[in-house]
Amino acid sequence: MMQEIFSVVFSLNTFTATIRIATPIALAAMGGTFSERAGIINIGLEGMILSGAFVAVLGSFLTGSPWIGILFALLVGAGIGALFACFAVTFRANHVVAGVGINILALGTTTWLMQVLWGNKGSSPNVNGLQEISIPMLKDIPVVGKLLGTHCPLVYLMLLVVFGGWVLLFKTPLGLRIRMIGEHPEAADTLGINIQRIQYFSLILSGSAAGLGGAYLSLGHLNWFSMNMSAGRGYMALAANIFGQWNPLGGLAASSLFAFTDAVQMRLQSLNIGVPYELIQMFPYLLTIIVLAGAVMRSRPPAALGVHYETNQ
Repeated sequence: MMQEIFSVVFSLNTFTATIRIATPIALAAMGGTFSERAGIINIGLEGMILSGAFVAVLGSFLTGSPWIGILFALLVGAGIGALFACFAVTFRANHVVAGVGINILALGTTTWLMQVLWGNKGSSPNVNGLQEISIPMLKDIPVVGKLLGTHCPLVYLMLLVVFGGWVLLFKTPLGLRIRMIGEHPEAADTLGINIQRIQYFSLILSGSAAGLGGAYLSLGHLNWFSMNMSAGRGYMALAANIFGQWNPLGGLAASSLFAFTDAVQMRLQSLNIGVPYELIQMFPYLLTIIVLAGAVMRSRPPAALGVHYETNQ
């Protein structure tokens, strides 16, 4: 039995599934990185993912094009990020309370709109989703081709976006300003940096990334939307961001760890190992709690995270 479990857990199929499952979490984790590097705690990632998943299906339903649906997800995610910024930055609301409000608003609105549009508050009708693509030379490489050769286009886009986010944050003047605001807003203000403008930019970028992650759930992974489809992935992304030390690449690594446990629990359910499947399903969420608890105790967040700074400008 142990040999069978080992062969299932550490198979190429499990690792391939890990890449797919990690995609929405890694995108949202990168969004959390940008918002929190700018000093804004972003609990609202869950609602941003959920909203992105819904409008992506709506866009595909209305136009027949999944790429239009993805554009909808990016725009709505950006809009929710701007709404969150309005509360957290302009009106100086508590970041956690505002983020929880975004999550509740997203869940209620998507459930209501499904009832209005499709007469069903459980799930939407099937729509045109994204088809997998193969990279000709990559798919022929042993092992690597199995892992990376054939995926939904959004998987490859996620890798590009995460790497691009790392470059933007750590290799550009704009990234330096974002990090400065999260660490020492007084110094940024003294240098004439418009703190609110960059915080708005960071939250809009955060919402777009999370919305893209939601679009992957509904159009890349599946081709329909269901109530509460995000299923805690926004909170996983928040934990991945912290565990990844507020670094897009670290967030990708942490997201892959969470995704691996999710892939494992799905594979283990096909085996009769004498453990109730409900306990197996708990693995990813239990790991999230453990990792988050350990990461919070050992990590050093941006010094001004969650602090409302009164600008002198």
